[in-house]
Amino acid sequence: MNVLESFKLNGKIALVTGGAGILGKSIVEALAEAGATVISASRSATSGDSLVKEFREKGYTIHCMTYDQSKHESILGLKRDIKAAFGRLDIFVNNAVARPMKSYDGSISELELSMKVNGTGNIDILREMANLMESQNNGGSIINISSMMGMFGPDLSNYEGTKMGTPPPDYFFHKGGMINLSNYFAKILAGKNIRVNTISPGGIFNNQPERFLENYCKKVPLGRLANGSDIKGLIVLLASDAGNYINGENILLDGGLLA
Repeated sequence: MNVLESFKLNGKIALVTGGAGILGKSIVEALAEAGATVISASRSATSGDSLVKEFREKGYTIHCMTYDQSKHESILGLKRDIKAAFGRLDIFVNNAVARPMKSYDGSISELELSMKVNGTGNIDILREMANLMESQNNGGSIINISSMMGMFGPDLSNYEGTKMGTPPPDYFFHKGGMINLSNYFAKILAGKNIRVNTISPGGIFNNQPERFLENYCKKVPLGRLANGSDIKGLIVLLASDAGNYINGENILLDGGLLA
């Protein structure tokens, strides 16, 4: 196969959870540009409908589904809807995340909600979507979106001179767990032609305070935070035949910050 042909996703069905977010939107766009039929799933039908309208105007095949990752029955419903509408699932980008805790001192109730979505819900949806891929006998690609914060402790000097506070512990906990969970699923799904990989982005530009940007960007060899589109090429690589021997890997996407 020609190498450029191997990146194409024509005829593939892809699910992206949290598809309306900063990274999610770029992930949806990347998969659609490569030829996939993309399902963007989130709790908000309004944001999903807006995303569908925007991308369909560009000529991409995008669909919207709603689900609640904190509820097992909702995840099962999403699985049933995908099978009924498309018959199969080839690519699953596990991108949704809840961030109820805002600081080290966040409440236990916030932590419990975080655990429900990012812990229990994360394992739940991975098992169900892997099962859907397994049932069709032609394999697939699962891409978990973690973070460099799942690999390293916080660099508190980034927050000097700002009022951003101390980053919350649940995000570090869940993103670290996601990396090892990918390794687990890569082994559990052995022999079923389902690849499981992780992408761990560094800081994403989101109109942070100027002082934070100064503190952070001077440490990055490329001199900036990531933007959403920086993840697009890597997503297509891992989703496509071009990456068909990449399995059980965690790829740090941080512009060289932690080189």
